[in-house]
Amino acid sequence: MSAEENKGVVRRWIEAYNDRDTQAEADARAPGYVTHTPGLPGTVEDIFSEGDMVAARIAFHGTHRGEFQGIPPTEKRVTFSGIEIDRMVDGKVQEHWFEMDLLGLMQQLGAIPEPEQSEGASPT
Repeated sequence: MSAEENKGVVRRWIEAYNDRDTQAEADARAPGYVTHTPGLPGTVEDIFSEGDMVAARIAFHGTHRGEFQGIPPTEKRVTFSGIEIDRMVDGKVQEHWFEMDLLGLMQQLGAIPEPEQSEGASPT
């Protein structure tokens, strides 16, 4: 499959996950599919492909309404980013890796304090 076709599969797979379309999700995964991380719904901001690998930068937006990592619901709106990498086989996702800005998320939920700014320093 071409890089463009592989990117299309990953986009449809993410959309199916967000829509809770379990059949479309299953259709995008290869037999023996392996995930190396938990999944979360998100929006594709950028997507790249080289050979059988596809990488996507994803933005997540939501409201903390359920327990997460032992933190009771806060009703806080959160925004964070993640990067996923997928290995494609015959037009389907064979393996999946995901990294997210967990530090930023935990700071938004109040579980980890924001770094203190020194006097006169401008935020980045």
